[in-house]
Amino acid sequence: MSLFCVQNLRIAYPRNQSADKLHWAVDNVSFTLDAGERLGLVGESGCGKSTLGRAAMRLLPASTHIEGRVSFSELSVFDLAPAQLRRFRGEAVALIFQDPMTRLDPLMTIGQHCLEALRAHQPRQSRRQSKEKAIETLEAVEIPASRWSQYPHEFSGGMRQRVAIALALLLKPKLIVADEPTTSLDVTVAAQILQELTRLCRERDMALLLISHDLAMVGEYCDRLAVMYGGRIVETGSTSAILRQPQHEYTRSLLEAALHIQAVSSREQKDTRRGGDGGNFQSPIDSSLLRVKNLRKYYSLESNFLQQLLTKENKLIKAVDDVSFDLYPGEVLGLVGESGCGKSTLSRTILQLIRPTSGSVEFLGQNLTQLEQHSLRLVRRQLQMVFQDPHACLNPLMKVGESVADPLFIHKLANANEARVQVMQMLERVGLTPAADYYNRYPSNLSGGQQQRVAIARALITCPSLLICDEPVSMLDASVQTQVLELMRQLKEEFNLTYLFITHDLSVARFFCDRIAVMNSGKIVEIGTTNEIFTDPQHPYTQTLLKAAPLLATN
Repeated sequence: MSLFCVQNLRIAYPRNQSADKLHWAVDNVSFTLDAGERLGLVGESGCGKSTLGRAAMRLLPASTHIEGRVSFSELSVFDLAPAQLRRFRGEAVALIFQDPMTRLDPLMTIGQHCLEALRAHQPRQSRRQSKEKAIETLEAVEIPASRWSQYPHEFSGGMRQRVAIALALLLKPKLIVADEPTTSLDVTVAAQILQELTRLCRERDMALLLISHDLAMVGEYCDRLAVMYGGRIVETGSTSAILRQPQHEYTRSLLEAALHIQAVSSREQKDTRRGGDGGNFQSPIDSSLLRVKNLRKYYSLESNFLQQLLTKENKLIKAVDDVSFDLYPGEVLGLVGESGCGKSTLSRTILQLIRPTSGSVEFLGQNLTQLEQHSLRLVRRQLQMVFQDPHACLNPLMKVGESVADPLFIHKLANANEARVQVMQMLERVGLTPAADYYNRYPSNLSGGQQQRVAIARALITCPSLLICDEPVSMLDASVQTQVLELMRQLKEEFNLTYLFITHDLSVARFFCDRIAVMNSGKIVEIGTTNEIFTDPQHPYTQTLLKAAPLLATN
């Protein structure tokens, strides 16, 4: 008897269409999952992977049109009563969302999240027992007990994802549905968490449905693989068999795209014109576009000013700790490191979205730390950012076309007609084609990968000199990653762009960057050309990162 069974499942979202014109996000999908088994579900963004995961827990909107059957231990998930459904979610099946803020309440501390989940399902357990269990689970995903009283906004994207994973593990469910659980995590923490998940699968006979676009990760941690395309499962079988001998054309293209990024080392000697070789970009002397000097950003763990005065030892988080580097015109500088090491804080401090504790940021000869808000706004036309989470820059109440056009109006670069033309062209350039189909959609009507492409279009629309990219392709499948990275290369040449490229994906960094800076605990511990970092890493932390990176095995 299978633990989890999906039979002839079809799902369509309402679009004011008649029943005979429904667009099936999931179209006639069937598969089973046994206790202790690990199934990887891969496919491009928008293919229906996340919809399938939400259907497993009956989290789809009530207006969604659903056909077929989903059963857990022979009980129909769609027929569960409200009380049964409440126990089912968390105790039987837990979902790890792609976006951790889908699970986290911004008004609750991390500790409150954990205690609420435990009290709802285990009301007889004392508060002390609940807290001990929660802290143990948080520490298993490398969230220290000292962060117990902090709020989600005080965590990096990767650390929020770790909290979401801990919440899923708290109640020891029989099935984990993990929807891109390591998208925001560096390779070392991702490896630790997936090792922990697979260990729990073995010890507790727990099943894992791992939804991902990362073929290398799925190949390393899953027993079986299902490839999804256009709402259908086009190929399924053992992971090793599919990676070695893919049968479907889409599976072959997905594998080729992943290997194209991974195998950059063999191309480095052949194509000296492309980024990623790390040895071709010559840093000019005294002509940096961006110069960061002794930059620091410290946070206090005490919640208010009075507590800080009364506390003898003020506990500080040194998010950015004495960082210095230069970025030259036309260069792609990669910034890599574990989640929570300060990468995103550094990028926001450079942009002066948060003010530094000390140090300076010079852009085109101006010290941004000394500028007033009005002057900063003028500079930001030339200095744009692609955020890790597209929700950070996309207003859910604005249509895609309005969001992308907004910077043009802010900086008075175009009238309404001109803006529409430029937006349509930019949507086409980032792969949202035909652009007319996306122009009037809201962010909620797009997949995670499509939202990220809108965010990239919004950042590029003002034709900036410097683009700070915080995990810009982390939510995209391998084939779309390649397309977007190639697009960013073309735009770099066309508009003379310079990139500060933040990523935890070492293969992407090697493929795209000229130089790489490795960050750990708020400091840059090593910086050099891409070739130097990958072939002769000097710092122990850099060596650890490289060893932890998963690679596709196709032999």
